[in-house]
Amino acid sequence: MHTHPIHVSHSYTQHLDAPPHVVFPLLCPVRERDWVPGWDPAWVLSHSGLAEEDCIFATDDEHGRSTWIITDHDPIEYRLRMYKLTPDLVVTRLDIALYPLRDNATTADVRYSFTALSPEGEAFVAERTADWYLRFMEEWEKALNEYLRGP
Repeated sequence: MHTHPIHVSHSYTQHLDAPPHVVFPLLCPVRERDWVPGWDPAWVLSHSGLAEEDCIFATDDEHGRSTWIITDHDPIEYRLRMYKLTPDLVVTRLDIALYPLRDNATTADVRYSFTALSPEGEAFVAERTADWYLRFMEEWEKALNEYLRGP
């Protein structure tokens, strides 16, 4: 085990074309299917069937199966925190906070933090550069705004 794992965090503020009470429910493993191309969690475990505190879901990608746990879900303050564990690779923390704007829009402060769990994880984290994160956030912002604007 690494005593000093490689760790990186990035933040970005998205500008979204709907108020927080419309945006927040879309930050859910089930509802993200509506606006995230290719998003398809393998399973979701929750009391409501949607995002909530202690919800657990899994995704599969080229790195294998990852388990996600929502540890904070506050639909009043519009805050969300979840962790993603990709075994023997990385632990990812995602924090989102929504804030209303006067023009019926929202800013979303989105922070991702990555901590390597292995030499392969160190390479993974090293690829999560500021430029990579900016492109990732811009794609996410564009997809969500296109969905919010409708057909």
